[in-house]
Amino acid sequence: MSDKDQFQASAVENEAAGKAGLSQSEIDELVASSDTGGRSASGPVGMLIVGVALAWSLFQLWIASPIPFILGFGVFNDTEARAFHLAFALFLGFMAFPAARTPVQLFLGIAVPLVLTGLFWLGADPGNWWIPVVGLAVVAAVVLGSPKDRVPIWEWAMAIIGAASALYIYFAYEGIANRVGAPITQDLVVGVIGLMLLLEATRRALGPALMIVATVFLSYTFLGPYMPQLIAHSAKSLGVVINHQWITTEGVFGIALGVSTSFVFLFVLFGSLLDKAGAGNYFIQVAFSLMGHMRGGPAKAAVVSSAMTGLISGSSIANVVTTGTFTIPLMKKVGFSSEKAGAVEVASSVNGQIMPPVMGAAAFLMVEYVGIPYFDVVKHAFLPAVISYIALVYIVHLEAMKQNMQGLPRAYTPKPIVQRLIGMAFFVAFLCVLSFGVYYGMGWIRTVFPDTAGYIVFVFLCLVYLGLLYVASKEEIPTLEKDGDGPQVLPLPGPTVRSGLHFILPVVVLVWALMVDRLSPGLSAFWAAAFMIFILVTQRPLLAIMRNAGGIASEIRNGFVDLIDGLVTGARNMIGIGIATATAGIIVGAVSQTGVGSALADVVEVLSGGNILAILFLTAILSLILGMGLPTTANYIVVSALLAPVIVQLGQQNGLIVPLIAVHLFVFYFGIMADVTPPVGLASFAAAAVSGGDPIKTGVVAFFYSLRTAALPFLFIFNTDLLLIDVGWAQGILVFVIATVAMLLFAAATQGWFLTRNNILETVALLLIAFTLFRPGFWMDMVAPPFEDVPPVEIAQAAEEVSPGQDLRLQVSGLNAIGEPVTFVALLPVGEGETGEDRLFASGLEYVVNGDSVVIDNVTFGSPAAEAGFDWDQTVERVMRPKAQPPKELMFIPALALLALIVLWQRSRARKNLRPKQATA
Repeated sequence: MSDKDQFQASAVENEAAGKAGLSQSEIDELVASSDTGGRSASGPVGMLIVGVALAWSLFQLWIASPIPFILGFGVFNDTEARAFHLAFALFLGFMAFPAARTPVQLFLGIAVPLVLTGLFWLGADPGNWWIPVVGLAVVAAVVLGSPKDRVPIWEWAMAIIGAASALYIYFAYEGIANRVGAPITQDLVVGVIGLMLLLEATRRALGPALMIVATVFLSYTFLGPYMPQLIAHSAKSLGVVINHQWITTEGVFGIALGVSTSFVFLFVLFGSLLDKAGAGNYFIQVAFSLMGHMRGGPAKAAVVSSAMTGLISGSSIANVVTTGTFTIPLMKKVGFSSEKAGAVEVASSVNGQIMPPVMGAAAFLMVEYVGIPYFDVVKHAFLPAVISYIALVYIVHLEAMKQNMQGLPRAYTPKPIVQRLIGMAFFVAFLCVLSFGVYYGMGWIRTVFPDTAGYIVFVFLCLVYLGLLYVASKEEIPTLEKDGDGPQVLPLPGPTVRSGLHFILPVVVLVWALMVDRLSPGLSAFWAAAFMIFILVTQRPLLAIMRNAGGIASEIRNGFVDLIDGLVTGARNMIGIGIATATAGIIVGAVSQTGVGSALADVVEVLSGGNILAILFLTAILSLILGMGLPTTANYIVVSALLAPVIVQLGQQNGLIVPLIAVHLFVFYFGIMADVTPPVGLASFAAAAVSGGDPIKTGVVAFFYSLRTAALPFLFIFNTDLLLIDVGWAQGILVFVIATVAMLLFAAATQGWFLTRNNILETVALLLIAFTLFRPGFWMDMVAPPFEDVPPVEIAQAAEEVSPGQDLRLQVSGLNAIGEPVTFVALLPVGEGETGEDRLFASGLEYVVNGDSVVIDNVTFGSPAAEAGFDWDQTVERVMRPKAQPPKELMFIPALALLALIVLWQRSRARKNLRPKQATA
């Protein structure tokens, strides 16, 4: 088979730049080549791939369930489960993903194993002749080729040996535990083979970028003594590196792979099962029935349907194709260009990863990296995500206003607006009453029937499911035509919504388990997936019975076919994520082993001049550059491991106390731009394949539509109210309203259109108003500073004058953990006590006064002072005492007054522009 025939996936992406859209089969191939594997093996090999994928899903359901603990059989600890997870991913990675044969890919496939061979030999003791044998064997397998329609013997070997290398941790677990930190030759052989095959699997499943980055970090680990002095470190032997990267849980088998094993797989599987049941099509039809009639209606429906589809799709590309196949032709029909139609779909699909309660894989990594419950991650991420989607709907509205677009025709005459508002109010009231009833009813059931509450809840869920299914049996989920030819009438909202209400039940189960019962993400996803399996198996035969349609036996069989298909698809969607998290573990391991993090802090501080805003821009640019080649999850892992601690540290040195969750969400937001960023944003290629537009232009337009997503992280770093940190209900609602208005004004400024086309002064004014609404404290701090300086020797008096629980802001200087001078600002919560000294002692801080200087003499272990970062022998340079400040919201008054002037000015101009058109008409 020729190289040209082998690599149709590359041709598909290139073809996407053409003037015509691709066929459905070519679109499916694009998704497969990036998500589930582009190899189309048939016969026994195809069945084996399906069987292994099915076994992977069943294994993940088994370890997530309470059944092993009940039976006392098949219980795996975290490390053992990670070994099986990676083994499945590596085996399917080699079996399902053929290697690309482009010159660059072929060069990397040969060069990387040779480079690693040299590095491993450099770090090994003399006499390790087997290292070049391993490297040359991998090179030979790459050179021999990788057909798309079959699996050659050398790829069988790589798949089996790669899986065995991962499972070595499981089978040799006891021996490894008995020789901690002292690997034997057998460990080294397995580790070398495993690392080489993992990087080759990464090249196949994820492209060259992550493979290159991981190789660079491995090279840095071995070549530390030869590096520039600023980033140099001691030499690392092969035994030390393999022990760190492969044998322990510091590298490949670290936190990232653990999160993929425990959390991410189950959420991806849940989404796959929900999609297989028909929820994806249902969400699209509901969005169109409710919003398709508005100005630019198909585009607004695309945003809403992508937000809902984001619940069931872990892939931006799959989301684009699933919804875009319907929405993009209809957007073009009402007047959007191919590029703008594709860009709207890309911007809305990619944002699905930031929409709680089910966010992208990186959100689950945050739970481990930041050390907070998933509930808190969702709470902090909720407001920015909702604001971002509302702003995208508004951007679409502005595009429609610019070109005077109309919506699609309704199939009915709407009721008067007042009647619709009253109906909506009653619906919201009904939902509130129902939510309260369920919440308190569940509490009562668990109190009265503590031993059988689970069974009672399951019976209740089944009854609700049967009732909703009966309602759905009276309706049919409508299907929009995928082509844009001929008149398109929107489906009726009522019947469309009623036709699939039972799909919402498993989502409710998931949200309830996560947000109300506060179960772990893995257990929450397990119960939701278990209920989804029940629905998949039963919905077809039950609908047939309720509709008196007959053919119950065939419907039962079709239900099980859907279940198996969903389990297999879920596993195949996880191949890339499993491999990405393992490879990213190499990078995290190299950072922890070499101490490059502290060296990088010095580099970043030099580059940024110590300015926190410059550091944030550098972080954003690094994320965008890495996003050109790395998948979202890997991008987040790399950037957060390298720069998140640096931002917090340098923020402290600049007097800005940045919560760690804010920094990780900052990195996360720029990480999701990976699928948008030209020139290689895969979601843009997928959208261009559907729309027939140019993928680079589509990516550029999508990037500008996503500017609102890029602006939010900078804002919530400086105004943590947006993340609902230390914010009550009333203030939270106010923050939501004000921030939404601000983001809409920001969108109007960046799109050059508010009520009519903006001039340059109006654009600048709108940006200024938006900034003021987002961060009123910036101006108020200039007018009335929130802190006043007092001499350090008066620290006790300052502590006595503030109320217990309030924060003193202290700037201290001293030496860090490695003996380098450092200056930073931290908040010290003032404790209870009669005098200032008592209060400081209650906070864990003891000090001595030497003339005009104050030196910290002792810090109580585990005290608020210790948690704030204070340590003995530090010198207190400044004491800043909080003082009364007018409410920062007063700054809204001049901002809103300026907004009123712009509204009056633009309305006047719009009326003047309308008169000549009316006269001409």
